[in-house]
Amino acid sequence: MVCNITANVISLGEVADFGKINFQLKTKYKMENQKVDLFGEPIIEDVLLRDKFLEPPFSILDTRQGSWQNRKRRWQRIGMKSEVGRADELTYTGAASKFDYYRVKEGTRETTDEQSTSIFDPALTELMYNWFCPKGGLILDPFAGGSVRGIVAHYLGYKYSGLELRQEQVDSNREQAINILPVTNQPQWYCGDSDELLEQDWTPKFDFIFSCPPYADLEVYSDLKEDLSNMPYKDFVMKYRSIIGKALKLLKKDCYAVFVVGEVRGKDGFYYDFVGDTKRAFIEQGAKLYNDAILVNVVGSASMRASKVFEAGKKLTKIHQNVLVFKKTF
Repeated sequence: MVCNITANVISLGEVADFGKINFQLKTKYKMENQKVDLFGEPIIEDVLLRDKFLEPPFSILDTRQGSWQNRKRRWQRIGMKSEVGRADELTYTGAASKFDYYRVKEGTRETTDEQSTSIFDPALTELMYNWFCPKGGLILDPFAGGSVRGIVAHYLGYKYSGLELRQEQVDSNREQAINILPVTNQPQWYCGDSDELLEQDWTPKFDFIFSCPPYADLEVYSDLKEDLSNMPYKDFVMKYRSIIGKALKLLKKDCYAVFVVGEVRGKDGFYYDFVGDTKRAFIEQGAKLYNDAILVNVVGSASMRASKVFEAGKKLTKIHQNVLVFKKTF
C-alpha cells in the first residue's frame, strides 16, 4: 500500500513574507507598549524629561518653548524687578541699543514695546539650582547685579550670598526681597569690590557658584574705578580672572560653577572672545569645563534689527548666550 502524502511546501518568498510580517508585528507591539520609533529605537519624550528635570537636560536650552515661558511668567508674578536700581544709570557702547541689548543679555521675554521687564531669567535660575546645587545648598554669586538669583534661591530653600559693587543696587535688591520673602529667609547681598570681598573669611564653603558677569564694556554700570565695565578689555580680563580664582577657592570640592556669558564685539567690530576667556579663566585656576550649553533667547525686536545690521556689516544678530558649567575637582 502506497501512502500518498502531500507535503505543504513553503516557498522562499512565503518565508520572507512571513518574516516581514513577524517583524512588523513585533515592531507594532514595541511601539504600542515600549515607546519606540519605527526603527525599534527608544523614544525620548520631552514631557517625561520635563517631569523629572524641569527641562530636558540637553545642550540647547530653548527659552522660546511654552513650558519655559510659563515657568518664567509664574516667577515674574511674585514681583521681582531686577532692573530696579540700575536701569536708569546704564549706558551702552558700540552699536547695541539700551533697550534691545539689555533684554537679550538678561534673557527676558518681550510682551509689548510698551510693557517689558528686563530681569535675569528666573526660569534659567531655577533650572541651574535644580540641576547643579544640592538641596538647601550655599550659593555664591560674585557678580550679583539684580535681585532675581537671590530671591529665587531663598524661595526654593537655598542660601544665597551675592556680591555687588553699587550700594543703590544692593538697597533695591533688599527692598524687593523683604516684600517677597519672609523676614527670616532673606538673601544676603554684600556691597563692595568682589576682588576684595572674596578675600575675607567665608565659612563654610559654598556648594555652588552661579553668576552672569559684566559683558566687558558693552554695558557701563557706573563710573566707579573698580567697575569692570569701565576698564579696557585687557584690564577687565585680568581682574575678571582674579575674581574667578578667588571664588573657586571658596567652592567645595566636586561642586559646580555656572556662568552665563555671551560674546562681545570691540569697537573695531571683532569679537573679544569673552566666552573663550571665561573658559580659560576657570581652567587656569584648576576647574574643568564640564558642560557648555546654548541658551536660545526669544527673538523679540532682533528680527527688526537683523536686516540692517547684516546688510551694513555682515554681522549676525545674536539671539543666544553660553551657559558654561565648570567642576572643581581639587
